[in-house]
Amino acid sequence: MSRAAVKSELDRWPHHPCVARLTRYLALSAADIASLGELIEQDVTIEKRRDLVVDGDAYHKLAFVGEGFGARYKLLRNGKRQILNVILPGDVIGVPGSFLERAPYSVLALTRMKVSVCSTDAYVQLCYRRPQFGLALSWLAVHEAATYAERVIDTGRRTPVERLAHFLLELQARLAAIGGADPAGFDLPFSQEVMGDALGLSVPHLNRMLAQLRAEGLITLDHRRVAFPDRKAIELRAHFQPLILARVPAPE
Repeated sequence: MSRAAVKSELDRWPHHPCVARLTRYLALSAADIASLGELIEQDVTIEKRRDLVVDGDAYHKLAFVGEGFGARYKLLRNGKRQILNVILPGDVIGVPGSFLERAPYSVLALTRMKVSVCSTDAYVQLCYRRPQFGLALSWLAVHEAATYAERVIDTGRRTPVERLAHFLLELQARLAAIGGADPAGFDLPFSQEVMGDALGLSVPHLNRMLAQLRAEGLITLDHRRVAFPDRKAIELRAHFQPLILARVPAPE
């Protein structure tokens, strides 16, 4: 890449969705952001239905998602797929998988995705030089852990309709954080098959639960547009509490 092209990439990096997400929780200077941008080895486009990470393979990279949607998933021996979490712009692929000897799950592009990739070792070295990036990764890992805890509650205690309602509210909140949704609702960025695999429901069962939420007046669904006519009512139905991270405390 030419020097001019490198400069152009660094000029765009401060506006990357991952940087926008990090700066909500952490004070980063222009020099901090530039140092992160300098780690990027390449920008990669992943076509729809292609894997970026394969379960069982070594993957020691961090991929910062700029565009598109994906899914972390596990494919069982019986052919069934469990989606652990959906991936949105601003997310980081490779936590925790890149810190293990081999990836414990796969990552699939649900739409065409664009990611910026650096090595895990390079990021760790950056953390030694600028410890705030170690804090940043810890804060993102905390959010991931809290999200996965909700999946455990989903499968253990929430009814299918409560599970679906919670998923829709959580997705709206995550999309709103990156400017992809408004308080009233959002456009579903992926198929009902994906939603079913994330919630442990078959597509026919998922459709019945969507119909039940509509019948109760908790959602409207027009093509792919989901809206919440009574936000408080659906939050009560789903036992939903937004996962709002506190800012990283400033150094004394």
